Amino acid sequence: MSSPLRLVIDRWGPPSPRKIEAAVEVLHRGGVAAYPTDSIYALGCAIEAREAIERIYRAKGMKKNQRLALICPDLSTASEFGLFSQTAFRLAQRIFPGPYTLVVPATRSVPRTLTDARRRTVGIRVTSHPIAQALAQALGRPLLTSSAIAPATGEPCRDADEILEVFGKHIDVVIDTEQTPAAPSTVIEVDGDTITLIREGQGAIEGVLDV
Repeated sequence: MSSPLRLVIDRWGPPSPRKIEAAVEVLHRGGVAAYPTDSIYALGCAIEAREAIERIYRAKGMKKNQRLALICPDLSTASEFGLFSQTAFRLAQRIFPGPYTLVVPATRSVPRTLTDARRRTVGIRVTSHPIAQALAQALGRPLLTSSAIAPATGEPCRDADEILEVFGKHIDVVIDTEQTPAAPSTVIEVDGDTITLIREGQGAIEGVLDV
């Protein structure tokens, strides 16, 4: 297996369109990418790339009941894949773009293989990181994503070197930029009007859940 393509992109200013397109071309071909977010680095692929999904599960040692989230470029796109109650929509407007994952009921646009058979929910992210945002925009469809946490240690990957050390044999492209924060995204679930904090992470929760 060849080494992953390594694309160096400056964190500041608009990401290089040429390098974003190079990464997106890998995703279009069904590859797995590693990229920075406004929480930690993540592994991702196109929503329809079944083999790539399986590779991410193997790379992280994920169980079948663990689900990948969707990075969407904006809330309008997110509403095609998640059913937002008034409470969920108000919360989404408050936290997006940012280091949060919002779990809501899934629409029919989300493949059944990506949701639990009993609970058809989906995790939605609209990230504020310019590189992850550019990838989602250029891909033209949701980017399936999962935090890059080393299965052996439980430690997050925060830069390209750590990604290559832990996941190098499982990915096709890695974006090399400045180090990310140390905590994964904060995960919040909304079921109707009920808001549940699933995981406290990079996104602050003080005052956020009062909607």
